[in-house]
Amino acid sequence: MDDGLQGKVAVVTGAARRIGAAIARRLHASGASVLLHYRGAEAEAASLETELNAVRPKSALKVKADLLAPIAPRSLVSAAEERFGRLDLLVNNASTFYPTAVGSIEPGHWEELTGSNLRAPLFLAQQAAPLLKKHGGAIVNLADIHGERPLKGYLVYSIAKAGLVALTRGLALELAPEIRVNGVAPGAIAWPEDGQFDPAERERILVTTPLARLGAPEEIARAVHFLATAPFITGQILAVDGGRSVYL
Repeated sequence: MDDGLQGKVAVVTGAARRIGAAIARRLHASGASVLLHYRGAEAEAASLETELNAVRPKSALKVKADLLAPIAPRSLVSAAEERFGRLDLLVNNASTFYPTAVGSIEPGHWEELTGSNLRAPLFLAQQAAPLLKKHGGAIVNLADIHGERPLKGYLVYSIAKAGLVALTRGLALELAPEIRVNGVAPGAIAWPEDGQFDPAERERILVTTPLARLGAPEEIARAVHFLATAPFITGQILAVDGGRSVYL
């Protein structure tokens, strides 16, 4: 695969599993070296690092960090520069997702949900910008269709993703012309592993998705790859949702 990433370097947050791992594999297959950020999925991160390095030695590096810690942005960007010597792409994929019904919202919910979905992408982008500018780099943020159409029962998460949409468009202005900034807004891609949606709700979501199926992590990875290599696109949010946002 040759799509403009040969010899380039990407940082992918939340890269150990699910969508993040699919993104890391896709970027790596196109020639990029990849820093794999993770928080708790040590075994999965180590396995992915080994897998990618078996394809190209020293082309992947796992780095553990809590994105809510103030030192995390500097640690991740510095690790990428020290290992690979440059940075061309930042993918803000890491996210926290759980319901927060009005009447039961606590300050900790706000701190965790906005911290992972909005604050961390902002400070990571700010930290990465000087390196990204050197090579005409890009940022791709993983938003959500519910950033523009709130998900009932998930108020704080919806607010955080709405902020990320605004951040994406704002950074596209602030960092132009050297850095492009775009977002991917997934719909129903991979069900939460903690059973947040019962079978009836899952069926309702699929019925209200025009393409009538669940998306795959690889389909989000393809969209991220496209935006990472599209030289005249910035400030855009690409919905990858099987058409569900049209129905909503």
